Amino acid sequence: MTDDQPTGDVARDVAQDVAPPSALGSGRKRSGPVRTKRPVYVDLLPPCNERCPAGENVQAWLALAKAGRYEQAWRQLIEDNPFPAIHGRVCYHPCEDACNRAQMDGAVSIHAVERFLGDFAIDHDWSFEVPRERSGRRVLVVGSGPSGLSAAYHLARLGHEVVVRDNSPLAGGMMRYGIPSYRLPRRILDAEIRRVAQLGVRFEQDHVVTDLQGELTAGGFDAAFVAVGAHLSKRVDIPNQDAGRVLDAVSFLRSVESGERTQVGGRVAVYGGGNTAMDAARVARRLGADDTVIVYRRTRDQMPAHEEEATEAEEEGVRINWLRTIASMDEHELTVEIQELDEHGRPHGTGQFETLAADTVVLALGQESDTRFLASLPDVEFDGDVVRVDPQTLMTGAPGVFAGGDAVPSERTVTVGVGHGKKAARSIDAWLRGGAGPARAKHDVATLDKLHLWYFGDHSQRQQAELDPGVRVRAFDEVVSGLAPEEARYEAGRCLSCGNCFECDGCLGSCPEDAVIKLGVGHRYRFDYDRCTGCGTCERQCPVSAIEMIAEPWPDAPATAGGGG
Repeated sequence: MTDDQPTGDVARDVAQDVAPPSALGSGRKRSGPVRTKRPVYVDLLPPCNERCPAGENVQAWLALAKAGRYEQAWRQLIEDNPFPAIHGRVCYHPCEDACNRAQMDGAVSIHAVERFLGDFAIDHDWSFEVPRERSGRRVLVVGSGPSGLSAAYHLARLGHEVVVRDNSPLAGGMMRYGIPSYRLPRRILDAEIRRVAQLGVRFEQDHVVTDLQGELTAGGFDAAFVAVGAHLSKRVDIPNQDAGRVLDAVSFLRSVESGERTQVGGRVAVYGGGNTAMDAARVARRLGADDTVIVYRRTRDQMPAHEEEATEAEEEGVRINWLRTIASMDEHELTVEIQELDEHGRPHGTGQFETLAADTVVLALGQESDTRFLASLPDVEFDGDVVRVDPQTLMTGAPGVFAGGDAVPSERTVTVGVGHGKKAARSIDAWLRGGAGPARAKHDVATLDKLHLWYFGDHSQRQQAELDPGVRVRAFDEVVSGLAPEEARYEAGRCLSCGNCFECDGCLGSCPEDAVIKLGVGHRYRFDYDRCTGCGTCERQCPVSAIEMIAEPWPDAPATAGGGG
C-alpha cells in the first residue's frame, strides 16, 4: 500500500463515487458508467402487411410455412382472407412491391406461397371451424363476388346467420364471370366457395334484389351488406358502328364462362387498356381469332392494366397499339386516330388517321355497378354508380346498411373486395352488438434502412413454371403452375422478418453481461436490467430492428423487466 492510497471510510467514499450502486436498486456495484439508455424489444409493422388490401398478417404465415407447419400457416392466413388459393392466382400482390427484399435480390414470392397453402388445404380437405355460439342475428349479403363472400365468411365466423342473394346462376361474381379459367380454374373457385357454404351460409342464386328495404323487412334481417359487382359495361358511340360487329367485353367473357363459345374468328380489335381488355384479347385468341389487337388511347405506362397482364397477352400474340382511338368503323376495318400527349400527359388527337383490319370489335372501356335498387333507402348518397360510405365502417347513410367492393369508390380488385368484406363484417358485428368497430392501430413500418442487411445472404426467387405461349392459346388450361413443397418452404424462408424478432440468438450471443434471457422456442427473450449496462450491442447486431434503445426511466425504474414482444 502506498502513502497516498485511501483507507477505511475514505476508501469507501471514493469507491462510492467511482462505481455507485445500481440505479435499479440491486445493491451491486457497477463496473462502468451509469446506464442512460436501455434496450427494449419491439414489433414494427412489416411493409408487406401494411400494403395488403386484405389485411393479412403475411409475415406470420410465411414464418409458419418456412417451418413446414402448413396447416397452421393456412389457418393464420384465413383469419383475414378465406380464399388463399384464389388470391395466390389473381391478386396483383402489392405486398411484393413493398417487400424490402425486392431491393436486394428480388421480392419474396408471397403470392406463390399463398397459392401453395391454398392448394395444399384443398388437396387435404381442410375446413373452416364452425362457431360454437350463435348471435341470433340475421344479415343479408347482396352479391356473391369476392367482397360479399368475404363478408359472409367473417359474419358467419362471428356467429351470425347469413343469407347471400345474387342474380347469377353460380356464386363467385366477377371471379367466375370476369376472370378466365386459364387464370383461375373453376375447381379452385368452387372449392373455396364450398367451405363458406359449409359454415352455414345460405346461397340464393338467380335472385335479383330490386327492393332492399322490402327484402330486409320480409326476411327479418337485422343488417345488410351490399357488394354488387361492376357488371355493366360502359358504352361509347363510334361513328358507323352498326356497320360492324360490336361486343362488350363483360358480356363476352360472361358468355364464354356460361358455355357459349362465341365465334370470333378472323381479326379482333379490343378497345381499352385495362385488365378486362387483356382478358378479352387473350380469350379471343383461345377462341380461334387469327389476329387480335388492342387499341388504347394512352401509353403503356399509363394503362390501367397490370404490366404482367399486358406482357402475357403479348407473349400469346396479342398486339397492342398505343396512342390510338377508334374514329369510325366499317364491316371489316377500323379508322383510328393517332394520339399524342400534351404537357400534362393527356392524350389528344393529331388529325392523322390510319386503318386497321377488324371483323369484330370488343369494347372494354370500363364497368359500372348497378346500385339503383338502393335509391329508395333514406339518406343513401351516390357518387355516380357507387355509394358513399363511412370510410371507417363502410356504413351507408341508411343505418344498418353497409356497402363495399365495386359498389363503393375503390380500386376494383379481388383483394380490395375481400378486404372490404372483412372490414364490413367487423363493423356490422359491432353495430349489431351496440358498440364501435375496432380501431386500426398505428405502427411504425420496418423500412429497408432499419434493417442490418449484412446478416442476410443472397437467395434468388423461385420462379413458377408457365405453359409455352404456343400451347396456351389452344385451350383454357391454367397458364401458371404452383410451387412444390420444398420450393414453397425455400421461398417462405427468404422472408427477412422485417421489424420482428425471429429468434436468431444474435442478442443472446452478443451481450457481454449475459443480460439477455432466452425464454424458449416461440417465446423470444427478455432483458435482465440488473445486468444490462446499456451498451447497445444487442441493438446494433439485431438484423431486423426488433430492438430499440430508449431513455433510461430511472430513478423510478423497476429492478427487472421482461421483453420479447
